[in-house]
Amino acid sequence: MPVDQRFDPSAPPTMATADLCMVKLLVGPGNPGPAGAPSTSAGIGIEVWLPAKSGWNGRVHAIGGAGWGGTEEADPTKISSYTLSNDLSSAPYVAGQEGAVTATTDTGHSGGVGSGAFAMNPDGTINKTLLNDYASRAIHQQVVMAKALAKAYYGTAPRYTYWDGLSSGGRQALKQAQRYPQDFDGIISLVPAVNMTKLAIADVYPQIVIQRDLGGKYMSADQLNMVSNAAIGACDLVGGKHMGFILDNAACHYDPTKDKAVLCAADGGGNTTAACVTRKQALAINKIWYGMTVDGSVPDPATDNGVGPLTGKRKYYGLPRGTNLLVLAGGAPFAIGSDMVALAMQDPKLAQPSFHNAEANGADGWKALSYAELAQAFDAGVALSPQIGDLNTDDPDLTAFKARGGKLIHVQAINDEMVPYLGSVDYHQRVLARMGGPQGVGSFYRFYLIPGMAHGSRNGTTNPDANPPLIRPHQGELYTLLTNWVEKGVGPADVVLKSLGDAPVGKSLPMCIYPTKVTHVGGDINQAASFECR
Repeated sequence: MPVDQRFDPSAPPTMATADLCMVKLLVGPGNPGPAGAPSTSAGIGIEVWLPAKSGWNGRVHAIGGAGWGGTEEADPTKISSYTLSNDLSSAPYVAGQEGAVTATTDTGHSGGVGSGAFAMNPDGTINKTLLNDYASRAIHQQVVMAKALAKAYYGTAPRYTYWDGLSSGGRQALKQAQRYPQDFDGIISLVPAVNMTKLAIADVYPQIVIQRDLGGKYMSADQLNMVSNAAIGACDLVGGKHMGFILDNAACHYDPTKDKAVLCAADGGGNTTAACVTRKQALAINKIWYGMTVDGSVPDPATDNGVGPLTGKRKYYGLPRGTNLLVLAGGAPFAIGSDMVALAMQDPKLAQPSFHNAEANGADGWKALSYAELAQAFDAGVALSPQIGDLNTDDPDLTAFKARGGKLIHVQAINDEMVPYLGSVDYHQRVLARMGGPQGVGSFYRFYLIPGMAHGSRNGTTNPDANPPLIRPHQGELYTLLTNWVEKGVGPADVVLKSLGDAPVGKSLPMCIYPTKVTHVGGDINQAASFECR
């Protein structure tokens, strides 16, 4: 059948790879309210794709969403515009190519992945009903309905059920293991937005640093990239050669406030280009790397570079040195972050103007926040999470998921531009502490860190020539590891990753099971055979 992603008659149709049946569902009760208000919803929209009876492989393969959800699953005239998993591609593609029943959800509202306005009632109060749907209920209904449809259509229950998600879909993946352990045999959580209220509000911190310390004057892309590349050059040596990206962030203590090569001549430096930075700007970058503190303070990187536990005044983690800073320190805040600030403080005016609400629309009120006020919003978000389906998705007790024989593959990109990788590290360490350490956890949960990778299969560093080895997008590498683990009992071990291309030079590295790290043992630094996981 022709599959047109928007049913737009002017758009060229794409042909499905096999006969498919698509079913739309609406699961109530939703949230009543005035027509047109973002917080008004008839229920949870779910879209299920079923292969022909002769082509079904006996699996349900549910796919996670993105951002705030709000896609078109409840619209009978459209196919969902975001049915993507980084590992495999769209739901219709998965159903046609793999032969699995696939399903996606709008998480209980419309309005698009970029707006959190659905989560605020017209009077400015928190819409707990729809936030609970978004945080947890919708993804449970997604799989319950997919399984029921599969059994009704094929006459037999699915043999295996899998979840595959990244970003918000990765957070949903961990939520499934935590709250609905009986739903899935295997789960992929890729670059998950775990600790969601924390990371979202902390993602606004770079903007507050710029407002409070730099008078709202943004650094240029050339300035941010130049300093980040200087950090890479100072910390990427492996076997005496430059890797192009940083393997060991814990060992990187680069400090631009002490680097004359990046400081402007007027500030005692030796850089006379337009990309030079002042000492005040260099200090601001140190703050962004270190992460959110209650008062905008930052320790000397020589003693604390931010790659460590949250102690003292630090509220949350920053981005590691060498990561592209333009998403969080560019000319506007990360929208999910400013939306979360508005929700935590129950004041729509704190959001950006795209945030619409009956009481008041967003008015960029975040710009006036002090460090202490942002910290207040952070604490309010943490307090709010248990009231809205435990949105932070940080419960380390996976006992029930382990007991039912479930398997979990969790992958985090170190140079993720939006989700600080240390949040995933912290979550995994708390699972280890709760469940008996690596021996108690390794039988069902494998966690991997990928240096150089962005929030998806891209170079996440500011070095255009880094060419880090990555998960190959839409090739099903992780999914194959997961299905082999669940169906054949072959647990994933240390996996070899390759660069997506050979320019300027192709590279390969092992993807190591945490807490082991990629360690050079001699030889060509561009070849995985020169490294071990130790």
